[in-house]
Amino acid sequence: MYKAIRIVVSGLVQGVGFRPAIHRAAVYAGVKGYVKNLGGSEVEIFIEGEEAELKRFMDALSQFLPPLSIIEEVQLFSEGPRGFEKFVIEKSGYSKVKRSMIPPDIAICEHCLREVLDPRDRRYRYPFNSCAWCGPRYSMMYRVPYDRENTSMRKYLLCPECRREYEDINNIRRYHAQGISCPNDGPKLHLYTSDGEEIDSKDPIKDVAKLIDEGYIVAIKGIGGYHIASLATDDDVVLLLRKRKKRPTQPFAIMALDLNVASRLVYFAPPSSVDILTSPQRPIVLLPKREDSPVSPYVSPGMDVEGVFLPYTALHYLLLMEVKDKFLIMTSGNLHGLPMCRTEECVFTKLKHVVDYVLAHDRDIVNRVDDSVIRFTDGEAVMLRRGRGYAPAWIRVPFKLSRDVIAMGAELQTTAAVGFDDKVVLTPYAGDLDNVETIEEFDEMLEFLIRNYDILWSKAAVVVDKHPEYMSRKLAYEKCEIYGCNVMEIQHHVAHVLSTLADRGISLENSVVGIAMDGTGYGDDGTLWGGEIIMVKPEGYSRVGSLEHIPITSERDIIYPARLVIAILSKIFGAMALEVAKNIPSLSLSSIEEAVVVKNVIENRYTPSSSVGRFLDAVSALLGVCTYRSYEGEPAIRLEAIARGGKLIEELQYMDTIYRDVPRIDILSYIKKLIETIQSTEDFRTQQERVRDIAFTVQIALGKALGKIALKSIYGKRNVEQFIVIGGGAAVNSFILRGIREVLSDEDIKVLLPKKVPPNDGGIALGQVYAYYLFGESNAKIM
Repeated sequence: MYKAIRIVVSGLVQGVGFRPAIHRAAVYAGVKGYVKNLGGSEVEIFIEGEEAELKRFMDALSQFLPPLSIIEEVQLFSEGPRGFEKFVIEKSGYSKVKRSMIPPDIAICEHCLREVLDPRDRRYRYPFNSCAWCGPRYSMMYRVPYDRENTSMRKYLLCPECRREYEDINNIRRYHAQGISCPNDGPKLHLYTSDGEEIDSKDPIKDVAKLIDEGYIVAIKGIGGYHIASLATDDDVVLLLRKRKKRPTQPFAIMALDLNVASRLVYFAPPSSVDILTSPQRPIVLLPKREDSPVSPYVSPGMDVEGVFLPYTALHYLLLMEVKDKFLIMTSGNLHGLPMCRTEECVFTKLKHVVDYVLAHDRDIVNRVDDSVIRFTDGEAVMLRRGRGYAPAWIRVPFKLSRDVIAMGAELQTTAAVGFDDKVVLTPYAGDLDNVETIEEFDEMLEFLIRNYDILWSKAAVVVDKHPEYMSRKLAYEKCEIYGCNVMEIQHHVAHVLSTLADRGISLENSVVGIAMDGTGYGDDGTLWGGEIIMVKPEGYSRVGSLEHIPITSERDIIYPARLVIAILSKIFGAMALEVAKNIPSLSLSSIEEAVVVKNVIENRYTPSSSVGRFLDAVSALLGVCTYRSYEGEPAIRLEAIARGGKLIEELQYMDTIYRDVPRIDILSYIKKLIETIQSTEDFRTQQERVRDIAFTVQIALGKALGKIALKSIYGKRNVEQFIVIGGGAAVNSFILRGIREVLSDEDIKVLLPKKVPPNDGGIALGQVYAYYLFGESNAKIM
C-alpha cells in the first residue's frame, strides 16, 4: 500500500549534516519526498512510498545519522501522498513547528585536519577548513535556520569545485554542508601592525609564528573572538603581557599542538581528562603541572594546575606547528574585565597597546563565544565556564513549563537563559556585569535566544536575583517597564541549589537539602549569605544552617583580605585586635587602615556575611598565601592550590557548631584557634609544610562542619531525599567537597555536583527557571 508520513525531528539536527544523511537514507530505502530545515532549528521530513519502503527507511535511519547529531524528539504524522517523483533537500522554511537546538561551534574533525596536512590535497594548509561534522556554527549565525545565507559565510560564493562537493550526495562530509570553503572561495588571512597598517605577507601564519618566536605578542582572530598569543616559556614576554593586559596574576591558558606536547606540561590526571581535551568541544582543562614543565612560572603563579587545551581550528594547528615550542599562551583578547574583541576595530583601538601585531581574517564573528573551562573537583569533572562547544545547546529539565521563562542570572561570571517546555537554553558565558560593554553583550546574547526561539517579553515570566544592585535585575525591570512583563525574584543560593537539581534531572517531589557556597549573595534577612545549608520543598524553602557572620566593613575587604582578618579579630578581641594583629606577620596593612577597620566593627558599621568565600579569603591572608585579590576568587583558589599534599593537623580538624537562628559553624572561635597555632609555630612564614598542612586542614574541617549540619537536616527525616546537592562558586573546592563527602558517605548519602553547567553564577539562570516552575509568579515562600 502506498503511504506517506511527515516527520518533525528536534534536537541537535541543524549544522551537523543531518539533512544530507536523511537524503542518503531515503535513496537507500527508495522513498520519495523531501527534507528541510525549519525556523525553530528543527528538521521536517516527508516520505512517501510503499509500506515496505517506509519501513526500510525507518529501520535504517539510525545507520545513516551523522556522528554529532542528537535526536531528542520525533513527531510522526500520517498524511496523504503528494506525488513526489524523487527525494530532495528542499529550501529551508522559516515556520516553526517545534523548537530545536541551535548548534554550538565544533572543533575541527580529524578528516578536515588530515586534508589540511596533506600536500596533495587542494585544502593543504587552508586555515578555515570545515565540513558537515565540524567548524563554526553559533558564532557565525545571524539567525535560524542554519543555512549559509543566515551566517557570515554568505558573502563567500562557492567555487566550481566546492559547488561539485556541495551537490554530490556521495560526498559524506560536504554534501549540503553550509560552511564549506577552500583557498579559492573562502575567508582570507591578513597581517597587521597593532595600529591597523596591513603588512604584505605571502604566508601570514609562518610570519606570525616567526614574530611570536622572536618575543612579540600577537592578537589572533579565532571562531568566537580574538585570542592574544605569545611565548609561554619566556619570563620576560609573559611579564610584559601581564603588564600590558593589567592582569598581574590571573592564570593564562596554554594551547598545545597535541597530546604529546601537552604531556610535557601537565599530567593527564585523571585519565578521563584526555577524552575531554580531545572532545569536539575542546575546552580548556585545568590539570596538575609537571615539575619539569618548561612553562614560565609567571603563566599561572601560585597555582598547582595549568589550563591547557588543544587546537580547535586548522588556523591554530598550523600556527602551533610553526612555533618553536609547539605551545603558546592563548588568552582572551580583551582588556581586563571587558568582553573579548571580535572585530578588527576593537583590536586596533582597545588592544593597540597590548599587542604588537594582529592576525585577522575577513569572516565576521557574529556571536562572541569564549573558550569553555573544566576542572576536576575531588576527581570529578566540573565546568567553570560554559562557552564554545557547549553553548547554546539546551539542557533538558525534569519538569515542563506552562509558559516561556526568561531568567536573568546574577552579576559575576554570569549567563542568562530562556526556558520553554522541558528545555532551558543558557547564553554562553557573558562575564562580569560591571561595565557597559559587558552589559550590552549580555543583552545581545539574551536577545539572540529570545528572537530565535520566538519568545516575547510581554508574555514570558521573568526571573531575577533578589540582590537590589545587580545589573541583570535592573536590566530586567527596564525591559518589563517597556513590555509589561511580570518579574519574579528568587534568592541567590536557593537558585544555586535548584540549578544543580535541574542539571542532574531531579524532580522535586520530596524535600532536598543543598549546600550553597560562594562569595556573596543577597540574603532574605538583608545580610550577605554565602555558606548556606538550604532545604528546598515543592512549596518553598528554608535555611537550616549557615556560617557564623564575618563583618564586611568595605568593598576594600574583598580586594585586601587582610582587612577581613582584622575585622574578625575585632569581633573576637574588640579593641585589643590591633595588639593581636602585631604578632601576625602576614597582615601587611597600614596602622591607620587597621584602626579604621577595628573602629567600624566596634561601632557596628559593617555588613554581616556568612560567606564561605570570605572565610577562605581571610584564612588565605592569615597564612600569607594571598593578601591582594587581583581576580575573582584568587585568595581561595591559591589557598586550595597550596594545600595539595597536606596532612591533617589534629587540633584544627574540627569546627564547632553554635545554635542561633539556625545552626552556625563557629568560624570566629576557629580563627582564634588558628591564630594560636600560627603563633606557636617558630618562624611560621618560612615553614611552607606547616602552611600547607594548615591550609589543607582548614578546608577539610569546613567541609566536615557543613556536612554535619546537612546530615542532621536529613538523617531520620521523612520525605527528605537521602542525597544532597552542592552549588556556588566555592563548590569546586576539592578539599571542602572531600570533607562533606567524608561525613555523608558514612551514612550512604550521596553528594551531587552539576555536570552540564558551572556550579558558580554561570549556572544560576538554570536554577531561576526551576524556581519559576516550582513557585510560580509569586515569590518563593520562605518556610
